[in-house]
Amino acid sequence: MKKIYFYFITIALIITSSCKKDNNLEIEDPKSSLIKISESYAIGSSAKVELWSKTELSTGYQNLFIALYDSISNKSISTAEVQIMPMMDMNMNGMKMSHSSPFENPASINATNSLFPCAAVFTMPSNGANGVWKMKVLVKKEGSSKNGLAELPLTVKQSNPERVKTITAADGSKITIAYILPTNPKVGINDFEISVNRRQDMMTFPGDDSYTITMTPEMPSMGHGSPNNVNPVHIKNGRYKGKVNFTMTGDWRIHLDLKKDNKTVSTFFDLLF
Repeated sequence: MKKIYFYFITIALIITSSCKKDNNLEIEDPKSSLIKISESYAIGSSAKVELWSKTELSTGYQNLFIALYDSISNKSISTAEVQIMPMMDMNMNGMKMSHSSPFENPASINATNSLFPCAAVFTMPSNGANGVWKMKVLVKKEGSSKNGLAELPLTVKQSNPERVKTITAADGSKITIAYILPTNPKVGINDFEISVNRRQDMMTFPGDDSYTITMTPEMPSMGHGSPNNVNPVHIKNGRYKGKVNFTMTGDWRIHLDLKKDNKTVSTFFDLLF
């Protein structure tokens, strides 16, 4: 009888200990590895808008994350229509003008781990009072018929080396080419990705999927390239993906030839690792 009693006491202690351990488990905040860039309120939708990123903002392609909170209860909002638009307000010799840049809206009305992933390509750095970036964020909460608009101030630094190029295509149009991958290059085969957007007007930059791209890596200081590269091909939203092979560490230049209608334009991206 004592053995049976001792057995049940032991089981009870194990269950109690296990429950205590489970209760002490903390759910990791999805923003713990991110940097808060800016915040504001979406007037008209009773929502606070926060903009987060993995790094400080710099020119080029930037992965971004929107976090929404009810402005009264401060509870996280996990379902909403979210649309972004980066805007640059410029003052050039007393003349004021504004333009946008390529961007990608959240793909779903449902948040992923309480965040709405999106992206923007910043084509130039902030330039004090003469060039100011802001992010317009349109929010429509689930079950609401009202849109709210937040305007979040941004500071964008110049990337070094350059991670975005705007060039003139063979047909005279302007295209913006942004470097995406690899972010942490290594010796060997790396995923390579860029985005290509055509400037339709100062506010509209649709992804352009009409190019055939040839990629040629070169190591200028050593006078050689590398084998086993895979040319980038279009995957979605003007993004092209391939493989680049770095045979050693050092300075690399990735030459890109973009061909369309039998006409080719060229650019390149430098990196050092």
